[in-house]
Amino acid sequence: MPLYEHVFLARQDLSQAQVDALAEANTKLIEENKGKVVKTETWGLRSLAYKIQKNRKAHYVMLEFDAPTDVVAELERVTRMNEDIVRYMTIRVDAHESGPSVMMRKNERSERRRPRDNNDD
Repeated sequence: MPLYEHVFLARQDLSQAQVDALAEANTKLIEENKGKVVKTETWGLRSLAYKIQKNRKAHYVMLEFDAPTDVVAELERVTRMNEDIVRYMTIRVDAHESGPSVMMRKNERSERRRPRDNNDD
């Protein structure tokens, strides 16, 4: 089966539990249609480059899955109808990343950084 990554941005005023429920609903939809979700990552609340539907921030969630192509059409149809999701993107990939995605590694790298010494003496 083809491999896909689906990223969606949920409204900023949703709680983390509501965002998790959206991800779980998408997972359930994929699995009901003979697909398999390999990994789910919540990237958290992040600032947007520009306002989208009066939102300056959004909750980012990524799903990695393998499923038949008709599942992608159904997933995008359901996502498009959901008012809590402001943007989404599904892409086909050759292989899933092993371990955390680049966005998660970016957070780890910034946490390991040393704070700069601002002494100008």
